[in-house]
Amino acid sequence: MPRSLESIFDAHAVAVHRYVYRRLDAASDPRGTADDVTAEVFLIAWQKRDDIPEGAELPWLYAVARRVLANHRRRRTDIPVGDIEDLDAIDDRDPADLVTTDLALAAAWGRLSPRDREVLRLSAWEGLTGAGLAAALDVSVGGGAAALSRARSRLTEEIRAEDVQDPGTS
Repeated sequence: MPRSLESIFDAHAVAVHRYVYRRLDAASDPRGTADDVTAEVFLIAWQKRDDIPEGAELPWLYAVARRVLANHRRRRTDIPVGDIEDLDAIDDRDPADLVTTDLALAAAWGRLSPRDREVLRLSAWEGLTGAGLAAALDVSVGGGAAALSRARSRLTEEIRAEDVQDPGTS
């Protein structure tokens, strides 16, 4: 039996909304913006419903949400589309960064590239691994695994570098 968009929405709307909300700047983006972006994600899903891979609906929706958020940021900051060559070039401040109490971890996190932070969030917050992570990043399964491994290694290196710079911080 074919999947309905309604069943996909029912199963994943809350997760997509949380994904979007956590990536918005809480100071300048009210909750309504997360609602609007989520609605746009599902509008695109409705328009491309035949393209949604069965069994990988949520990672596909995350990939769409990432693009919609990038478009939202371009509109909000009036950056011409031609000036942004890569979605990863957009600096996205994450509200969860504001509640980090471990200063060494916060400093290390801040030195990671936006791409590494997104890979780690997709893995840790959204629980994506393997094919799901690859689909959300628009890369092969091997590419997703490599991106996660590299991001974890870079975070570890940054934490160690922070400990060396300030050995009194715990």
